[in-house]
Amino acid sequence: MTDEAQLVKELQSEQHKEKAFRALITLYKERLYWHIRNIVKTHDDADDVLQNTFIKIYKNIHNFKGDSKLYSWMYRIATNESITLLNKNAKRLQITSEEVQQLAINNLTSDVYFEGEEIQLKLQKAIATLPEKQQLVFNMKYFEELKYKDISEILETSEGALKASYHIAVKKIESYLIDN
Repeated sequence: MTDEAQLVKELQSEQHKEKAFRALITLYKERLYWHIRNIVKTHDDADDVLQNTFIKIYKNIHNFKGDSKLYSWMYRIATNESITLLNKNAKRLQITSEEVQQLAINNLTSDVYFEGEEIQLKLQKAIATLPEKQQLVFNMKYFEELKYKDISEILETSEGALKASYHIAVKKIESYLIDN
């Protein structure tokens, strides 16, 4: 039995759930945080979404059937929670989720947790101009260095479509960086 299969078994057992969940958090907290942070942009929002993600994972682990890798399932939850937050903020502010992201990027320079230089800020602005799906694909491939196979499990789409999305995203980002 693989380590992941063993962890899932323990997570789904009432007897071992608490201990296994603490191990799960230790294993995936940082990776999930940065995945979320790439989508929502700010530390505080990323922290909130990470907490919601782990709550959802804890409450729904019994529904995990093993059809995909555990981390793919968790990334899917984190992605959906991130998008939900962006949409909720957009609705609250009565603007589009793209505008919410643009606001977050504009506020990055005042975020004490952002250590980026001007070029990183410019890259974030370029990424924000992409459609949501291209942003997700670009972030997962470029920043998180995930394989297309894993991204396809997380986003539930074909590898071919992902490669095309990534290629288009790269071209748009290059063009943005040249023009700005």
